[in-house]
Amino acid sequence: MRVLLQAVAEARVSVQGQQIAQIGRGVLAFVGISPTDGSAQIQKAARKIAQLKMVQPQAIQPESESERVNLEDSGLPVLLVSQFTLYADVRKGKKPGFSHAAPGEVARPLFDVLADELRTTWHVPVFTGQFGAHMEVSLLNDGPFTLWVEV
Repeated sequence: MRVLLQAVAEARVSVQGQQIAQIGRGVLAFVGISPTDGSAQIQKAARKIAQLKMVQPQAIQPESESERVNLEDSGLPVLLVSQFTLYADVRKGKKPGFSHAAPGEVARPLFDVLADELRTTWHVPVFTGQFGAHMEVSLLNDGPFTLWVEV
């Protein structure tokens, strides 16, 4: 599983011109799932998303120190967006290959389990894009602060 995490001041997802999800300060997480991913990868990814210190504490308490905080402790949300292109293979030619990405029928249930794991185990407010749809994702980076996580 590959996850690209971005601390954001705000982020939103629209499908066919309709906004379907929006967060203020928090984390935008693009999630790529491989055919070999399963329960162990879901649990590791959820823990990383919830516990990595990414968000400026001033978002919660303006008088806070400058050390970053995590979603688990801050109560700030995550916006999960499925993105199979994180598994693009661009080593040869001009056309990316996606054979390392899980097909939708495999990836969708795992994506849903990841969202549920974040909600139930880590108590993180979770919003999602629409799996398999052509999405317009807007974000305002905070920092910018971007991390690549591979589990």
